[in-house]
Amino acid sequence: MGYTIRKMEKKDINEVQKVAKTSWNTTYEDIIPLEIQESFLNSAYNDEMMLQRLDVSFLYVAEKDEKIVGFANFSPVKEDGIVELGAIYLYSDYQGKGIGTALLKEGIKNINGAKSVYISVEKENKIGTNFYRAKGFQVVSEFDDNLEGFITKMYKMTLKL
Repeated sequence: MGYTIRKMEKKDINEVQKVAKTSWNTTYEDIIPLEIQESFLNSAYNDEMMLQRLDVSFLYVAEKDEKIVGFANFSPVKEDGIVELGAIYLYSDYQGKGIGTALLKEGIKNINGAKSVYISVEKENKIGTNFYRAKGFQVVSEFDDNLEGFITKMYKMTLKL
């Protein structure tokens, strides 16, 4: 399967928003109520927030046949060399084909000074938790998160670099 990983550009915002919405709706269908998902997506992935993310974080897109099929969002390196992986989202048809792994590797490769990467992932998101475990992430804590008034059960998972 031929695909390309590259830095996200402003012109990609609309397609990245579609990937986020579709993957959230599919992944969290039986975990998080749809109205909570929509509220979160409208606040976290609106045009203004996407422009802000482009300015302050590292965003990469995966393209197949000139169509964006996934993306990843990394924070800048924080104190002690810690990087937050805010998201790796793919359309479900493109999962399990190495694209998520390529997005993860691209981010790690390009963030100088990183010593570890962490992500917060919903415990019931089996696709996500299995993906991160397979990449060497380990659960370091569990916590409850208030997502738009809905309490989610979360793992904090860390990968030492």
